[in-house]
Amino acid sequence: MSIAELAGQPKAKRILQFALASGKVSHAYLFSGPSGSGRMQMAMAFAKALFCKGGAGDACGHCLECRKFEHGNQPDLHLVEPDGNSIKIDQIRELQRELAYRNINVDRKVYIVKRAETMTLQAANSLLKFLEEPQSPVVAILLTENGQAVLPTIRSRTQLVPFIPLVPQEMLQTLSDEGVPQLSARAAVQLASGLDACRALIQQNGFAEMRNVVIQLGKDSLTRFTAAMMSAQQQVFKTELGEQPQLLLSLLVLWYKDMIHFQAGRHEAIVFIDQLDWIGKHAYARSVEGWVRCMEYTLEAGKRMRANVSSQLALEQLLIRVQEG
Repeated sequence: MSIAELAGQPKAKRILQFALASGKVSHAYLFSGPSGSGRMQMAMAFAKALFCKGGAGDACGHCLECRKFEHGNQPDLHLVEPDGNSIKIDQIRELQRELAYRNINVDRKVYIVKRAETMTLQAANSLLKFLEEPQSPVVAILLTENGQAVLPTIRSRTQLVPFIPLVPQEMLQTLSDEGVPQLSARAAVQLASGLDACRALIQQNGFAEMRNVVIQLGKDSLTRFTAAMMSAQQQVFKTELGEQPQLLLSLLVLWYKDMIHFQAGRHEAIVFIDQLDWIGKHAYARSVEGWVRCMEYTLEAGKRMRANVSSQLALEQLLIRVQEG
């Protein structure tokens, strides 16, 4: 796939395509943006274009180098990713040894470092020396969710390529064109930052079932408190769904937000569109401020879970607060 064929990220595309077309390719780039925003896909497309012999500002897809790349036969592309929780100095040293070999007729070597923020201090300093004395045919692409977590000295020696979450409506259209079920897609695009993250979420075991449970909880939490408690017990914490409490809460926030969308007449923005009749009958049961409070209670429950409060206890307390208004 070429840079132009990737969805979204127009600013990142402009930066990279200009570098390729003008011949002003930097020796190092920092791709910074949220998980799922397409950083790895863009890095691979950029690397492909760097090796390409026939393109002008992008990969042609037809030359020998492009075909080698597409078949995973590009020996001058190197990938570094965390060994456990971090990238260690031995990994950077090994990378430097591989890049030091001079191959005949090799115009350029490229290395991609995934989750660059996880480099140990020793690894980062070792890479820094490499960046300070760049070998002209070598291009580094560092990927991170948080550019500020990368050493300032490394940031200053790389060109920033910012990535932003894709627009939900654009992602929804793409997923619909791919034949992804509409109901799952409408929820996924609100929870993920990019297409790959959406696809992974939708394919996740229990995602559709979790959505159904949230609908039941969302309804019962307003009018049938005992039923809501029973749903939480039987359908969440006695099943595998209980292993993903944060996903449940994220979907529940979308449920309460749908009530506000209905009141505002934004029917096209409603996530649980198959529940439009029910939402229409109950959206005015509370004010906009009341629904915002429900969302706040849900977000607070998520914080409590992350602070190691029992997921079941946090959810039960959330249902009590929602019931009380």
